Amino acid sequence: MTGFGLASTDNANIKFAVEIKSLNSKFLELSLKIPKAFSDKELLLRNLCNKEIERGKVSIGITVERPEELQKGASINTILLTKYYKQLEEINAALGANTTNLLQTALNFPEVIAYTEEEASESEWEILNETFLRALKNLNQFRLDEGRVLKADLELRIKNILSFFAQVEALAPLRVPQVKARLSQFLEESVGKINIDQNRFEQELIYYIDKLDITEEQTRLKSHCNYFIETLKDKDANGKKLGFISQEIGREINTMGAKANDAQIQQLVVGMKEELEKIKEQLLNVL
Repeated sequence: MTGFGLASTDNANIKFAVEIKSLNSKFLELSLKIPKAFSDKELLLRNLCNKEIERGKVSIGITVERPEELQKGASINTILLTKYYKQLEEINAALGANTTNLLQTALNFPEVIAYTEEEASESEWEILNETFLRALKNLNQFRLDEGRVLKADLELRIKNILSFFAQVEALAPLRVPQVKARLSQFLEESVGKINIDQNRFEQELIYYIDKLDITEEQTRLKSHCNYFIETLKDKDANGKKLGFISQEIGREINTMGAKANDAQIQQLVVGMKEELEKIKEQLLNVL
């Protein structure tokens, strides 16, 4: 959800500029800095952002630069200031007080300094709105471009997991004869071959091997990976959905590793976990 959008417009010596930055966030967190002259349009701009930006910590800065001759600022009521100043001088003379900073004191009296607020015309608002829309478009295009890169990376990570998974599929059936051979050798060394009850041994072996069976985990893991790829192709925003699928993928990988009881499979499981962690990091940046 990282992104950047910038747009500006020069009109009659007045420059309008809109800059939008977005970072990762599970929800839409909007910070909007707007000139006071357009403060009445803030709600409209926020509603527009809610429609166009689904998620992210978004910072928006809007600036309007006017020529000096068009800028409005503070004006001083010289008549009132002079009156206050003379009164302060008379009081100080009567009291014999310090006469320093009388001017600063007079300037702080009510209505001595009047501030004129800038007002925006409807035509200026139309220009700003158009500039804002272009900045939003640039932001979304930035995110789309980044999304294509993320999609390619996520597909690669899933393919890597499936590659590890294919090796697990090849190794999983080999565990049964290996387990049987190890247990048989252990019993022969412990109690002697002639003392082994083969029927009981087969029953215990079936029970033990059933605990190591990862067929269901293999089926679900492959299904989740395929579903992840299908969801990636969807045009709708599916960042949260992909997050849920990745959690299910992780659950199957963890269970497979816990039940595998095989060093080679454990190494492959570690490889799948590494790829999954990279997927989860990337999903923070997917809408």
